[in-house]
Amino acid sequence: MNNGKDDDKPQRPGFFQIVLSTLAAAFGVQSSKNRERDFKGGSIVPYVLAGIIFTVVFVVVVVLVVRLVLANAGM
Repeated sequence: MNNGKDDDKPQRPGFFQIVLSTLAAAFGVQSSKNRERDFKGGSIVPYVLAGIIFTVVFVVVVVLVVRLVLANAGM
């Protein structure tokens, strides 16, 4: 009996699952289970957007840290 639910349809990952997968990809660590979930989850768009946002934030943080260090070094 199906009870109106489609158990064969893969679950879409939530916001935090996408963020955690993006961070895991940035550090190069990901469990096989999570990797399979990501690839079966449907659309690639949330992962691409999360990757772009992470990259922009990372670059901005690196630039700010370098500027702070250089300012404190008197350069």
